[in-house]
Amino acid sequence: VQLQASGGGLVQPGGSLRLSCVVSGENLNYYTIGWFRQAPGKEREGVSCIFESAESANYADSVQGRFTISRDNAKNTVYLHMNNLKPEDTGVYSCAAGFAVGWGAWYSEDEYRYWGQGTQVTVSS
Repeated sequence: VQLQASGGGLVQPGGSLRLSCVVSGENLNYYTIGWFRQAPGKEREGVSCIFESAESANYADSVQGRFTISRDNAKNTVYLHMNNLKPEDTGVYSCAAGFAVGWGAWYSEDEYRYWGQGTQVTVSS
């Protein structure tokens, strides 16, 4: 399974971006997809995930209400729509795929087996 994240860039505070994660080598239907980010000097943290059914998703408190995750299984792609971006959202965003990810453990890197390279998001005026 391979994952490729894209869509990052430089945006002003209050702006929006849409990140994409394309999955290849396996049917996306079988996996929970998570988005993680790592800011300079900080540990990687879970941002959001969407479960196999696409009916359930989780968000970190810091992005709740601003970010929306969605998936298009026909395109093997998961999206992270980010609105009202803040400087503290700056970081490298990576997507990961996990099988049977626990509802209460979605934010743990240990739940995800496959990882893609990240895309840089910079929020600055």
